Amino acid sequence: MELLNLVNGRWIEGSGAEFADANPANPGEIVARGRAASPEEVELAVRAARDAAPAWRATPHHERAAVLSRAAVLLDAAAEEWGRELSREEGKTLPEAVAEVRGAARILRYYAAEADRESGEIYASPRPGENLLVMRRPVGVAGLITPFNFPIAIPAWKIGPALTYGNTVVWKPSSLVPLLAMRLAGALTEAGLPDGVLNLVYGEADAGAAIIDHPGVNVVSFTGSTEVGRAVIARCGELAKPVQTEMGGKNAAVVLADADLDHAAEQVCLGAFRSTGQKCTATSRLVVEEAVAADLLRKVAAKAEELVVGDPLKDGVEMGPLISAAARERVAAGVRRAVEDGAEPLAGARPYREGQLAEGWFTPPTVLALPGTHLDVWSTELFGPVVGAVRASGPEEALRLANRSEHGLSAAIFTRDLGAALRAVDDLDVGVLHVNSESAGTFPWVPFGGSKLSGFGPREQGRAAREFFTQAVTVYLGTPA
Repeated sequence: MELLNLVNGRWIEGSGAEFADANPANPGEIVARGRAASPEEVELAVRAARDAAPAWRATPHHERAAVLSRAAVLLDAAAEEWGRELSREEGKTLPEAVAEVRGAARILRYYAAEADRESGEIYASPRPGENLLVMRRPVGVAGLITPFNFPIAIPAWKIGPALTYGNTVVWKPSSLVPLLAMRLAGALTEAGLPDGVLNLVYGEADAGAAIIDHPGVNVVSFTGSTEVGRAVIARCGELAKPVQTEMGGKNAAVVLADADLDHAAEQVCLGAFRSTGQKCTATSRLVVEEAVAADLLRKVAAKAEELVVGDPLKDGVEMGPLISAAARERVAAGVRRAVEDGAEPLAGARPYREGQLAEGWFTPPTVLALPGTHLDVWSTELFGPVVGAVRASGPEEALRLANRSEHGLSAAIFTRDLGAALRAVDDLDVGVLHVNSESAGTFPWVPFGGSKLSGFGPREQGRAAREFFTQAVTVYLGTPA
């Protein structure tokens, strides 16, 4: 597949460096090839977005929404085909990949429906003959930088609100998953998006920096690692440019003594191992109350050992590969270091040595019993299918241990005690809390984001996205005497 950049409504071959999109289950298979955009082409993309902004802003909201609705239909129709492509380039299982394409369609439909919702507020004024109106207007050009792990869903939840609220977009996806980016941009173009409203440019860090630094880009929305996200925040601070970042997670699942242990074990494994643990909301820390720790850890380890790992396109496979050889080595090194520091392997922990699993970028689902929270594996995000478990003397200590992280994206608690669940709502410093379900997962109609080093700026998704992609204008509307 030949990958093309989209600039001002034209599909163009970039004039930057060549790159290849490899299948992580079979690295010798190239899914697609392309060229990155040059600095000059990024400049053209920003200029196109600025030129298109006035007309797109003036387009009635329902007409903008109709484009999103038509694109959602195209995504649903192509979900099976694009799901296979997503699985080949990213590595998640085929059912997960197809569900992601359909999820992106649902996101676009949600933001299309914004045209039917209130678009402002009216307040009473203490002065006679006057009303106070709070109106919303687009911010202008949005620079969007998206990661590899959800190559169509995360772009959809940034592009959808940006477009529905009347902004134009310059988008740089991860070069590890470029094909689904081109599919999404193509669907929006086919659905009737005017030239220049959405511009897609491939590239590495230099392309992202060019978008962030460009004076023609009004706001920046970034999803990726904490390290890069902090650099993005710092640079946008220097430029006095609004920024929204969703960064890393080191998410804890807390299992109290009264929990349904079979259900908890199932949900912990889903949170830890689906998408090969490559979710910012994946469960990577497990805190279990001492009274049930032995039983719970035995159940979790058994489920991890039973998982079917292999080619994500094959029926019955439950976990695919990591995204790259570098990711596989990072995870393996993290597990080795943990074991050297005293962690006890309960499942996995040994790299695959032969067959397809050794040839591809696979790593085993791993459960480690930790001697304490001082190990790097407790605090460092490996972004793979590894969960480290510690024991707590009781519910209060369990919540304290769960909070012992510089990240605060998501958490889960398993308990039958409503009071314990409500205490977790009050005490856990996270942006997303699941009670009796896995730590991963989000719906497009509710806010998404984290605290501490997991997020900065307004939340994503739901109506919260309006806070970032629009500016409030307060109007004092008086009638002449």
